[in-house]
Amino acid sequence: MLLVYPVTEIVKYIPVLLGTVIVGTTSGNPMWSLIPVALVAAYGVARWFTTSFRIDADHVQLRTGILQRRKLSVPRSRIRSVDVEADLLHRVLGLAVLEIGTGKQTAKGEEFKLDALDTRRIPPLRTELLSHTAEHTEATEDSPPDAESGMEIGHWQPAWVRYAPLSLTGLAIFAPLLGLAAQYGLIGWISRSSVVRQLGDDSATGVALVVVGLTVLSLVLVSLAACAQYLATWFGLRVLDNGATLHLRHGLFTARQITLDLARFRGATLSEPLLLRAARAAQLEMIMTGENPRQKVLPQAPRAAVERTLDELLRTRRRPRASEGAERAPASAAGSVGGSDAVVAWSAGESRSVGELRSVGVSVPLTKTSTPEVPSSDVANILAPQPITGATLGTVPLHQHGPAARRRRYTRALWPIGVAVVVMVVLSVTGTSLPGWAWGVPVVLALVLAALAEDRYRGLGHRVLPGTTGPTWLITRRGSLDRNRDCLEAPGIIGWTVRQTFWQRRAGLATIVAATAAGRKGYLVVDIPIDQAAELIEAVTPGRLGYRH
Repeated sequence: MLLVYPVTEIVKYIPVLLGTVIVGTTSGNPMWSLIPVALVAAYGVARWFTTSFRIDADHVQLRTGILQRRKLSVPRSRIRSVDVEADLLHRVLGLAVLEIGTGKQTAKGEEFKLDALDTRRIPPLRTELLSHTAEHTEATEDSPPDAESGMEIGHWQPAWVRYAPLSLTGLAIFAPLLGLAAQYGLIGWISRSSVVRQLGDDSATGVALVVVGLTVLSLVLVSLAACAQYLATWFGLRVLDNGATLHLRHGLFTARQITLDLARFRGATLSEPLLLRAARAAQLEMIMTGENPRQKVLPQAPRAAVERTLDELLRTRRRPRASEGAERAPASAAGSVGGSDAVVAWSAGESRSVGELRSVGVSVPLTKTSTPEVPSSDVANILAPQPITGATLGTVPLHQHGPAARRRRYTRALWPIGVAVVVMVVLSVTGTSLPGWAWGVPVVLALVLAALAEDRYRGLGHRVLPGTTGPTWLITRRGSLDRNRDCLEAPGIIGWTVRQTFWQRRAGLATIVAATAAGRKGYLVVDIPIDQAAELIEAVTPGRLGYRH
């Protein structure tokens, strides 16, 4: 620790120390630049004398600070996660950093971290701190389960590196470096180079080759940066599920171990950005209360591997706990709606009005328009959906939202093009001459935006899967450039909001927001027909709507 703390502080203040070295060198007194280094190292050594922690039967306490003393105390019953991180220096010395999470978002510098612990003390300490989570399992052993034991539901493979360039990670790394190089004269050096000076007005081909070469070089550098970051972060990933906790271990230079309490698990998100989707790949994130809203379980990986891990992750959640089984079994077996004993059953091709839906206990919002007819096929799919055998929550087909939602996708995508064409026509009529190629720009943009609108509609959908042996699941999907398929369990939903904009009311559509304390706090079913809004809510959370008299 006496070595780790000084080195950590010196690395943290490298920009300031470089500035003092430059100032000392230019002033002719380079030795003065060593004084800040000595002060920073002394501060790191002083941390060892002023840092201590204590673990008792009820609390974990940490005392830190040199000039300003600070004492943090966390009840052990509030501990929800225990993460372990070890950079290269810690690993060489056999040390690690243990961070305790309580499910509360904390500011930077306020985390509860036990730094530079002996790695041999980490496994028993983590098991002890998470011992209270053993009550959420069905195990009969007296001892709590080990966080690093359990069934492996996912692991990293070297071939997955090929998916790293399909994200924006490399650009996020390369762009700041390029901007820093430009500030220090990169653009001036290129403009003064002999290659650029030899280019004249008649060297269009040479200019094009230079531009293409720089573009290809940039793409190569961005891809290499993405691959390097991918390897450094996710090398050796293993995901273990022991029934009480989910344990993730990954990292090349900095090894990270993340332990999550599955009692706070509420679902998962299958993320499919456009480039990953084109390569039949995806990412997997967890939906948990009090944790990172985008806690990643699997990075960029083949879609089949992500779906397999998603199915294994949700498999244990499909089995009800003993307290839930007795409550859910009668409702599931009888197919009751809203807590009523009535059974909903319609023949194919029939339609039922809103009044008839209320007669069986389904709450439907009152409108001033004429009573709509609800096709029985849609009602049956929403109110009493059947489990899909042989399919997972990541592959089960979703219900599309109809022609009105498709028209809305096209209208929102193409109205700017219509405005641009009108402006161009007005300019032409008033005598302003436009180049011929300008008329082709709206046509090309219209084709691109129409394809985007169609893809957005194809990505729009939802499904309700009943909880025959566990909780009911709401599956919703939306987006094109950044498409997410959210799988949210019904017990995690704490409220509903039905929103309608002016244009949605004209189209007979609505957006349903499922409120939850987990993840992004709200999960949307976008542009669903308003006639199906109440039925969807009733199918996911029976009785939540109440009854209108």
